[in-house]
Amino acid sequence: MFEFSTLSGAWAPLAFGFLLGLKHATDADHVVAVSAIAAEHTNAWPGVWIGMSWGLGHTTPLLILGVVILLLKEAVLDWYAGMAPALEFLVGIMLVLIGAQVFYNLRKGRLHVHSHQHGGQAHIHVHSTHHEENEPRKAPKKRNAWGLRRMGRPTFRAKSYGIGVVHGLAGSAAVMLVLLPQIDTLWSGVGFLVLFGLGTVVSMAMITIVLGVPFALTGNAQGLNRTIAGVAGGVSLALGAALMSDIALGTTLIPF
Repeated sequence: MFEFSTLSGAWAPLAFGFLLGLKHATDADHVVAVSAIAAEHTNAWPGVWIGMSWGLGHTTPLLILGVVILLLKEAVLDWYAGMAPALEFLVGIMLVLIGAQVFYNLRKGRLHVHSHQHGGQAHIHVHSTHHEENEPRKAPKKRNAWGLRRMGRPTFRAKSYGIGVVHGLAGSAAVMLVLLPQIDTLWSGVGFLVLFGLGTVVSMAMITIVLGVPFALTGNAQGLNRTIAGVAGGVSLALGAALMSDIALGTTLIPF
């Protein structure tokens, strides 16, 4: 078992917490979920706010639960260990819902509403496809996919925050919680939790910018953009279903 006493100085838990947070954000289920959210944008820079909102959501339950563990030690850890499978299953459900939403948005984008005049009366028609020869051609809008001005003002993303909360309650974050009883003082423990949260915020903000690059590059190529978004949604669906199967049926579909 890792002992903080093997590291000298009061800064050891803080440094370790920050580094652990940086690493924790790279977990596969975290990256898959955020990549599916990034598919909603054709600019890479809004990923800063998506990633930061996810990191804040991830930190919120861990900070609350972590303080309780610091005060009550193993009693709460035993309770949390019993709840872990149910919380992991919840993550699987969430990944499936995120993937399904991606495909719903893709399908919705193919439906078009038009108003026509017939016999002096207006009629509304819904089309799922178009015949190009019957449709007026529109010049594609040019998007500046890399302009920093498109980052916009700092924006709280409620969806990303909620997903972060669910991830914070389950997964490999449990490793971080197990380390808490070994920290000598309450304030060192709180500092460890805060720095862990800061590490996840920074790491996920950078990861989400990178994940947004393919969608930014294909923003003006709708077919390719939809394909990449579909891949992100499909991976989220598959990972969520596999996670639920491993927990509920005892399969080993996920090797990590």
